[in-house]
Amino acid sequence: MSRILQLKFAEKLSILNDRGRGVLVRIYNIKKTCSDPKTKLPYLTEKHMEPAIKCISRKFPAIDLRSNSSQLGSLQKDKSEILKNLSNFYHSFVDIMELRDNIYELLNTMDSCQMYLDINVNYDLTRSYLELVTTYISLVLLLARIEDRKLLLGLYNVAYEMSNGTSDSSYSRLGQMFLDYDHPMKKLAEEFEPHWKLLTDALLSLQTLFLRRNLSADNWRSAQLLSLISAANTMLTPATSNTMPCEYLSLEVMARWIIIGFLLCHTSLNSQQACLMLWKEAMQCSLCIELFRDEVLFHHKLAEELFSGMKGYNKRINDIKECRENATSNSGSVHRERRHFLRSAVKELSAILTEEPGLLGPKALFIFMALSFSRDEISWLARHAENITKTKTPEDYVDSNIAELLFVMEELRSLLHKFKKVIQRYFLLYLSRFDAVVLNEIIQNLSVCPEEESVIMSSFVNSLTSLNIKQVDNEEQLNFRGLRLDWFRLQVYTSIARMPLILRENLGLASLMNTIVFHTRMLDDLDGLLVETADLAPFCFYPSLFEKMFAQNADDPTQLQYLIAFPMVCSHFSSCVHHMCPEEYSVLQNRSVKLCANFLDEITKQASICIIELCLEQRNLSEKLLPKYTAHTISKVVKKKQKKPANKKVEINREKPGIESQRKDRLVVTTMDKHHLTLTEYSKTINHLPELIVFDHIILPVEYLTNHLEVRLTKAIVRMTGYNQTTQEIAKPSEVLSSVKAFIAFVHSVGHYINIDVSKICKDVLLQQSQAVDANGEITLTTAYTNWYLECLLRQTSTGGIIHSPAIKSFVTIPVENLQTFSAEEYSDVSEMQALAELIGPYGMKQMSEHLMWHVTSQVAELKKLVVENMDILVQIRSNLQKPDVMTTLAKRLTSSDNVLKRMMIIGVILTFRSMAQEALHGVLSGHIPFLMGSMKILSEIASLTTNRKDMLAIYELTSAAGARCTVDPALVTALSTQKKENLSEEEYRLTCLLLIYIAVSLPSLAMDPMSIYNQEHQGHRNNIHCLPKAINEIAAALYNIHQHDVQAHLREFLVCASMSLLQIGQETDKALVRNRESVYLILHMLIEESPFLEMDMLETCFPYVLLRNAFREAYRPVIMTTG
Repeated sequence: MSRILQLKFAEKLSILNDRGRGVLVRIYNIKKTCSDPKTKLPYLTEKHMEPAIKCISRKFPAIDLRSNSSQLGSLQKDKSEILKNLSNFYHSFVDIMELRDNIYELLNTMDSCQMYLDINVNYDLTRSYLELVTTYISLVLLLARIEDRKLLLGLYNVAYEMSNGTSDSSYSRLGQMFLDYDHPMKKLAEEFEPHWKLLTDALLSLQTLFLRRNLSADNWRSAQLLSLISAANTMLTPATSNTMPCEYLSLEVMARWIIIGFLLCHTSLNSQQACLMLWKEAMQCSLCIELFRDEVLFHHKLAEELFSGMKGYNKRINDIKECRENATSNSGSVHRERRHFLRSAVKELSAILTEEPGLLGPKALFIFMALSFSRDEISWLARHAENITKTKTPEDYVDSNIAELLFVMEELRSLLHKFKKVIQRYFLLYLSRFDAVVLNEIIQNLSVCPEEESVIMSSFVNSLTSLNIKQVDNEEQLNFRGLRLDWFRLQVYTSIARMPLILRENLGLASLMNTIVFHTRMLDDLDGLLVETADLAPFCFYPSLFEKMFAQNADDPTQLQYLIAFPMVCSHFSSCVHHMCPEEYSVLQNRSVKLCANFLDEITKQASICIIELCLEQRNLSEKLLPKYTAHTISKVVKKKQKKPANKKVEINREKPGIESQRKDRLVVTTMDKHHLTLTEYSKTINHLPELIVFDHIILPVEYLTNHLEVRLTKAIVRMTGYNQTTQEIAKPSEVLSSVKAFIAFVHSVGHYINIDVSKICKDVLLQQSQAVDANGEITLTTAYTNWYLECLLRQTSTGGIIHSPAIKSFVTIPVENLQTFSAEEYSDVSEMQALAELIGPYGMKQMSEHLMWHVTSQVAELKKLVVENMDILVQIRSNLQKPDVMTTLAKRLTSSDNVLKRMMIIGVILTFRSMAQEALHGVLSGHIPFLMGSMKILSEIASLTTNRKDMLAIYELTSAAGARCTVDPALVTALSTQKKENLSEEEYRLTCLLLIYIAVSLPSLAMDPMSIYNQEHQGHRNNIHCLPKAINEIAAALYNIHQHDVQAHLREFLVCASMSLLQIGQETDKALVRNRESVYLILHMLIEESPFLEMDMLETCFPYVLLRNAFREAYRPVIMTTG
């Protein structure tokens, strides 16, 4: 045995299989690089390289530099770069040659030892042998598909020879190998002639297993495959088999072994009927088999081409055609029915194991069988859906329910990970208390047991009996790789001819050891078993097909709850990475993360659309409860009671609120029912797992939903306003607020469906509405309403179409015949302003204030220009305040007095509107944060007593943000401060003083304006001059605060000047000039009432109170007369 052990068959098979796969990955990477125009090497396409490329292609492999120097001279300049870029390709080709030498050496040694291979007995040995052969054949066939392989090899060698003066040592052999493999399958069949017997024996051992596994769905159903409840009395009995690893061996892998293997030893097809029957059975399973990843092999075509040039193979060609026809007509439906069966069977298995996780131990074999069967069917579907495009039955290659099968597979995987400790406890006890005992008995009963074999098997028993349950409880790392490698070595030794201990004569030992290997893997290699049986990584190489499958399943309402399976499958893709091809890591990582992100993005996008649709439905229900519809209903009832004749106009019958809840038949499904059901399905799929790990990325599905919901909710809220900048149409704030509340209420209920932070979403969305633009740069409620109030309501107010009514604290539209316009009171009364404050909040109000103040500063700048134009006259007026006659004469020389008053009126309207908004905000915040508002009130009282201007403005800015009224408006101070010129501060102060004089002496001109009449109903003037006191007080307080002068003193000066100017009206004899004298007198009273700096006794010193009393009596005379 020591001599056989020195040959290290087990080690060589393991290493060569791993290395073969690594080289296969590298060759695949080279093929994809050379076939993609984006990654193709520039040397192969550049025009100046064409002569060299043609020469290398024509002369390969014997390329003489001297005789072809004129054509190859262009490579001299780029030789270093060529060597650098092609080095990886060249050494990969060298690795193929070295791997080929090692594989043939190993196969020759195995043939000389007359090994016995049987998948049912020496499973590891036979599987490794067949896998090595198949990997090597795949490698050679894949190499032959690289169109530029000879060019790459020749180009590298020319550059190498130019740099070193001689060819690379491996080049000649590589060149010959490339020539030999121009027709790879034929050459490989010739090379494998010495190995036909061993390969045929290995393949024939698959016959029973393959035929037993390759059954139709009806056979599976009749056998109640994978069913735990078919024999309930044996539910706790461990699921075992004499060929345990064979039960979950991939059918796809076996078919590939059989097809490729018999193409190598094709004489067996003519000499042995069993070989032919097995081969035909495998040939009928599919139309193409996997070569590697997304590279497939159309085996019918390959076999026909191979046999067409051979004598005596006409019958085999006919067999191939028959198999192709059979596969074309039947394989699709067979696999479709299998998937249908597996969906229900695996789902049932998953449900039972979820309910009773204790069965995961005894029924572990069933889990891996289910995973393996499902993976085979999914792989078959992906391969054929991508490569079989022309078919009479396209429905066989489309499965709109594949999500469910993927989902239940993921469920089983998660169960194994979740209850890993339960499984480990079960199998540790199984190994130590049953397997070890039975193995010891078998060893004792062996008729022949040489010493070296006895030592190995005794070590097995000792390893198993030493196991302790505390190892699982203490989470010790278990490792049985040494035991499995020893069993692999023992398989090799006992499978060689003329050895004392023959494994096929001791089937009990083989069966038990194969079972023990499975049990040990359940303890320390669970992830390896899952990769072997449930790895869906091939989808990484079919990205477009994977996305197409997702779209097909997303269209089926029954599959929505399983859609999370698609992003979960992306976490499998990391198993594709091989340590021999590290450059592939970033490519696969980016592709996997992108696919996963796309799937989650689409799932959450549709879920967010569904949520918004339900929000809109709730909004429609809420809209039915609006007062305007209630008023209509009440009106109809009143008319009916009074028995008034019905209106001849056709009235629209509106459904009463709540009628949607009346349902005579539960089978009637409403739109809301459908949306709720859809949302429930999407919620299941999003809630399924909190996070996904794809390569090194942790992906949170809920975050995708949060982002989508925020964006769509933001857009939906803005759309509620119906704002049209062209027609200046917009919804009332109260209606929008009602809709927003309906939206937010439903979004909060979404928290019962999906585990998301609904409060954060709502806060973020509503906070965005308080800014000028949202996170995506779109307009918000603040922008929409700011623009509308400025451009529509306030603009019409300045033109006289709307007046401000202090009586109802609102703006009122003055009706004009044959002119339809909006009702300003419906947008500016107390309830609407409070609704606006609720919608846009303090931040939004601040944004609106900034826009309003910009307009104010624009008007102030124009006023200062007018002051400059009339500065000389104004200076004279100010110096003659005690000379009324001189003032009157000088005032008549002023230009643009009406313009000054008009601009001041506009400022007053703007500031009045802002005052209304601030008052509404204060009322709203007082209800929301009464204790904090109380603290702010105390703070504002302190500020009124402080003498420090900077501190006062800071406090005012804080209280003003909460809507509190301040002695000096900090927003106005900030806005007007930008106009202050540092080097001309005294000049600015002088302009401010003269501006107030200008306004004061211009007031008498208001008396001749017919629109200046006082309206007792609205308690204001028809031309809004009652807003002048607000403008005068606010502007004076702000400007004198900026210049740091006494506000009260200057306002008293203004009061004196204004009083004297208005008293001059009484001396006018022209009644047209004084017809609204009394209405204008009221402005002085309003000024005192509005100002925190002036008091009534100040007015009495310069303006007789009797005039004010008479003015009030005259202004309210119609009311007195009517009521008297």
